[in-house]
Amino acid sequence: MCVARRPGAGAYQNDTALVYFACPQLSISAGRTNFKWIRCTGCTKRRANFRAIRALTNSAAARIIGLNENGEVLEMPKQNKVLNALERFSQALLVPLAYFPAAGLLLVLGALLTSSALQNVCPVLNWPPVHLVGQLLYQCLMVVIDNLGVLFCAGIAAALARQEKQQAVLIALMSELMCLTAGHVTLSELGLLAQPDAVTGLYGTGQAVVLGIQTMDLGAFGGILLGLCTGWVYNRTCEKEFHGVLSQLCSGTRWAFVCMVGVSALLGAGSCFFWPPVQRAISALTGIIAASGNLGLFLYGFLERLLIPTGLHHLVYTPFQFTALGGSLTVGSSTCSGAYAVMMTEYAMDMPFSEGIVWMYPGFVKTFGYFGIAAAFIFCARRENRRKTAAALVPLAITASLASITEPIDFLFCFSAPVLWVAHAVLAGAFIVLLRVCHVTAFTSNLLGSLLMNLSAGAERTHYPVLYLLALCEIAVYFLVFTVLIKALDLPTPGRAAEPEAVGADPLQYDAVEQIVNGLGGAENILSADHCFTRLRVTLKDPALLDETALAVVPHRGIVKQGNRVQIVYGLEAQAICRAVQERLEAAVC
Repeated sequence: MCVARRPGAGAYQNDTALVYFACPQLSISAGRTNFKWIRCTGCTKRRANFRAIRALTNSAAARIIGLNENGEVLEMPKQNKVLNALERFSQALLVPLAYFPAAGLLLVLGALLTSSALQNVCPVLNWPPVHLVGQLLYQCLMVVIDNLGVLFCAGIAAALARQEKQQAVLIALMSELMCLTAGHVTLSELGLLAQPDAVTGLYGTGQAVVLGIQTMDLGAFGGILLGLCTGWVYNRTCEKEFHGVLSQLCSGTRWAFVCMVGVSALLGAGSCFFWPPVQRAISALTGIIAASGNLGLFLYGFLERLLIPTGLHHLVYTPFQFTALGGSLTVGSSTCSGAYAVMMTEYAMDMPFSEGIVWMYPGFVKTFGYFGIAAAFIFCARRENRRKTAAALVPLAITASLASITEPIDFLFCFSAPVLWVAHAVLAGAFIVLLRVCHVTAFTSNLLGSLLMNLSAGAERTHYPVLYLLALCEIAVYFLVFTVLIKALDLPTPGRAAEPEAVGADPLQYDAVEQIVNGLGGAENILSADHCFTRLRVTLKDPALLDETALAVVPHRGIVKQGNRVQIVYGLEAQAICRAVQERLEAAVC
């Protein structure tokens, strides 16, 4: 809490607002992001103005630049509001995804150590200690992948929170638990809890178990939505103060928590009503897909990729892979249903593969296509960023190919570059149709499994040479299409932003921080300061005061100016530099 009591004409600023005042009897109490109260005892007219601004800054702080000397509100242009909002959302999504290159490599290692196909080739993998290590790696990393929605909820809330981010994370996690429980209780009270199938579990039911709680399957979309709600509510309630008994129970961040109890319960219970119609609409498409030949097959592959962020893709492929919709096979007195069961039975009994194997082909793009996507991102990255971009993306592509886990790379561009996401879905559907046209009946589940099972089944049964020729074509097509779209539309894919090399003086030393602040026009000219992975992002009162010569004293690789928004590219040190600048600004205000 900062309290400013300044006589005479002057100004007060924090991260979200700048207030000019001319009354000698003005008193301001403020935190870093919202004004607590603004009072003028000497001027009734200006008191009314300040009351209006108090309401605005508390309810819509992100939109307010400040007041001019006449008490008029200065607002950010609408276009800048939208761009800044999208920028913050994209930045927030990247917070949990930053850990997935390392997680992907460990997951792949665990998958290799526990692969039954590889164990037949390399008997040492059957040694119990090796198998235990593989299981530990695989299961520990899969629980992270399976709970991606929870990670998004916490990460987005932390990224959006303007102060006391640790409190925002705690509230987000508690909100996620409450939301899941609200969904479970609602389903239970309505008698709608699905019973898991012995083979498919809850796949195809529209429900899922998250953190041990069975509820509606919103996928990562649910976590993203709740994280956005948490960040929005937290910023507008975390500084609320009550008096009397309530001051100890509901003030500050506790009030933000109380508000999120209602939001979480409403979202969790509401999902049981608004999500099933969406699920039924997707499920209704399965009959159309099955009866529409190659067009239906294209739609199958298209929707399976397009709906990944929502979790609704399960409703597309599950009926085909695990029910009679995907084909049936009778052997003696037993009948197996679903493309997966039929395929595995035919493989085990050395039978020719039926055409129903095409419903297993969504694995084709996972196994091969993501290499083309990663290659396009690396190629389109700035030359100086390609090595770092490759280091981040290659593990993710390998994870997709060997473990069939694509979400870590999917969320790198599905929201930030939706054009690419649609193109991705179109290509996925097109190549599934091409596999059928070329009469391919090979395994495409993952790269290692595909190689071992196709070799053992033989070329006559699978036509696997054609499969791997098409795989090379798929990688090339993905690379070309993504490269053209990225360059033509200047899309913000990984590595496209400039990054500096770590040379010169240490920018974290006090003198260097002071130089950065002075280059930005001084502490009084900086309205807010935040960061992404590589950039210091500041909002300036007067962009004309920016001194690029002064900023050049501290090593950086570029300055991007967008109105009163300025981005300075510092590379991986951006977070630490931002923290140092914020501490310098806090010292100046207090």
